[in-house]
Amino acid sequence: MNALLNALSAEQEQIQSWRHDLHRKPETAFEEQNTAAYIAKLLRSWGYEVAEGVGKTGVVARLKAGDGKKSIGLRADMDALPVPEMAESDYKSMVPGKSHACGHDGHSAMLLGAAQHLAKTRNFNGTVNLIFQPAEEIMGGAPAMINDGLFERFPMDAVFGMHNMPTLELGKLYFTPGPVMAAVDNWEIVLTGVGSHGSMPEKSVDPVVAGAALVMSLQTIVSRNVAPKDSAVVSVGAFLAGDAGNVIPQTATLRLSTRTSKPETRKMVLEKIKAITAATAAAYGVSYQISEGPPGAILINDPEQTAICAEVAKNLLGEDRVSTEGPTFMGSEDFAFYAQQKPATYCFIGNGDTPMVHHPMYRFDDRNLPVGAAYWVAVTEHYLR
Repeated sequence: MNALLNALSAEQEQIQSWRHDLHRKPETAFEEQNTAAYIAKLLRSWGYEVAEGVGKTGVVARLKAGDGKKSIGLRADMDALPVPEMAESDYKSMVPGKSHACGHDGHSAMLLGAAQHLAKTRNFNGTVNLIFQPAEEIMGGAPAMINDGLFERFPMDAVFGMHNMPTLELGKLYFTPGPVMAAVDNWEIVLTGVGSHGSMPEKSVDPVVAGAALVMSLQTIVSRNVAPKDSAVVSVGAFLAGDAGNVIPQTATLRLSTRTSKPETRKMVLEKIKAITAATAAAYGVSYQISEGPPGAILINDPEQTAICAEVAKNLLGEDRVSTEGPTFMGSEDFAFYAQQKPATYCFIGNGDTPMVHHPMYRFDDRNLPVGAAYWVAVTEHYLR
């Protein structure tokens, strides 16, 4: 076994205890006060310079060794999901209706394991910044930290992220150069007509009928405009209208989620949503209002940095435990906003044959903890030689 991996494996029990502590007390987006305080206390005890409240509830810890001018960022997300936990364990969530169903407790624990080792050994020359980010699940934490001056206050030459993924081989690292995760755009469309009694539809301008037509028309965007070799999704996840069967309501609300994997596809899809909504509203005689959510971003790995990280991983784990033709996903990650500003690499660590993330029976596999921690140390020691 690689000496570094062996050293982190010896810390398995300690790293695992941190994850289980975090797991018992999950906090959702921008509510991670106790999680942040727990992490900050540990980091300060190891000698890090720690800033709390970055992007509302984020934590950034900085450690400098030697006289090197280079600086990197390692990012872990901290937030949980509003998902009740069904998997039984002696560290099960103590918060009703909330759980770490995406493994962010594992991500934070892996980075803490690396943080402790780096503080002990200081086998690097430069500055490492550890980013413990809130609110990844709502795509809000990264923009919040960036807007709070993350890269101005903590200069970085490159930034790195990692996420566990069920169905991928346990403990294996996967690297994908170029686009790796899709942009998500969450929009709301409100159609306004004229309400009426259900027995007198001729007195109404029915927004439900218009909304039903719009739902169907939106489905043609991908099927008729996106090439089969490309990827896009347009989903209407909520259709809200009326309260009684004998009342034609005044308004209907559609909530959409779109996923796109190329900038040009994203532009086309969003323009088509606007055009189809306008045409449908005109055809059915209703007015409309579109509320656009925060703009999405496609997560694009820097090819050069990704190739370097893959080689670092191979030296750590062996070639058979590293894939350089990793998967792409239509899921989204706000790490994409970091990658828009800095050279970045985001990899996956396989979680084995478990329920998918966001499932109530999902469970992070603790055997990944020393692997992820060792990878973070190896990346740091390589870039800050």
